[in-house]
Amino acid sequence: DLSAYWGNGTHENIGLLVVPMFHITGMTSVMHAGIFIGATLILMPRWERELAGRLISKWQVTHWTNIPTMVIDLLGSPNFDKFNLKSLVHIGGGGAAMPQAVAQRLLDLYGLSYAEGYGLTETAAPSHNNPPDNPKQQCLGIPFISVDARIVDPETLEEVPAGQSGEIVMHGPQIFNGYWKRPDATEAAFFDMDGKRFFRSGDLGRVDEDGYFFITDRLKRMINASGFKVWPAEVEALMFKHPAIQEACIISTRDAYRGETVKAVVVLRASHKGQINEQDIIDWCRENMAVYKAPTHVQFVDEFKNMDFLLRAERYAEARGDENYFKHWYTRYREWYNVEDSVWCALTWLYDEDVAKLLKYQYCEVSL
Repeated sequence: DLSAYWGNGTHENIGLLVVPMFHITGMTSVMHAGIFIGATLILMPRWERELAGRLISKWQVTHWTNIPTMVIDLLGSPNFDKFNLKSLVHIGGGGAAMPQAVAQRLLDLYGLSYAEGYGLTETAAPSHNNPPDNPKQQCLGIPFISVDARIVDPETLEEVPAGQSGEIVMHGPQIFNGYWKRPDATEAAFFDMDGKRFFRSGDLGRVDEDGYFFITDRLKRMINASGFKVWPAEVEALMFKHPAIQEACIISTRDAYRGETVKAVVVLRASHKGQINEQDIIDWCRENMAVYKAPTHVQFVDEFKNMDFLLRAERYAEARGDENYFKHWYTRYREWYNVEDSVWCALTWLYDEDVAKLLKYQYCEVSL
């Protein structure tokens, strides 16, 4: 298993397996890799931060692949000081960008550099990963073994120079052949360059002079506020520097003057609840980022329920719009898990953008 070789894994690894095993990350990067090298795997049936902290402490977990919101959630636990995480020698994951402020806290507390990876269901494995001995913060890493990745202009599909933003595209042996019975979607997802067939990820990014790739945002997540382009991921990363903010999600909302404008959905740290209001957040944002990027609306919620998976669902919606397909999986998983977990699982199979957005706002109690 190439993931095991990439991470310098051995039979002495003790891994915490909490990302779903029916998902590409949990199946290939954790389960298959762990079995391949004969490692010990500690399984969690679902995410629960207190249990995760206890398991890492008890079993002296050395490797933990996750999604960034799990780390954020664990660091926000009121019992965090009671957990012993010193056994960890490697921590990393993907699914969403790790906020720089959170990555820096891990580095300061434990000397751990969060190693991000990148891939899609369409790539059937990582297409990029950070070298475990030389990762960069808020970075996808370098192209995985046998992968040719480039940055192209999303309109002309011509390759752009290093440092310039464009769409991430890739060619490799693990890339899928096409969408099932959707030749139109397949045709739109691929193009030829230099005699190779490249897959269009739909993600914007850039590559630096060392060959490391960085993601900017999804093409379709862009907010057009009075003609100004606002990338939610950039605003979210800046908001994580606020000492009161535990989590933040940027969405668009309608505006009579600007057409659409920026709204921030925020989870406050327990220590700051009741001590800060929505206008305080807005004022801080206007002082710490370009005014046109700053949220004009802020809403506080107690928690984000599966936000990463809800946002990921929008990617699948581009390939297939089938509400019945989602309903099938939702019903099936509801038989296996409680309601919250059925949403968490089924949304990884979601192909309907409208349903994704509806559930995203419903389960975060966010109103447009």
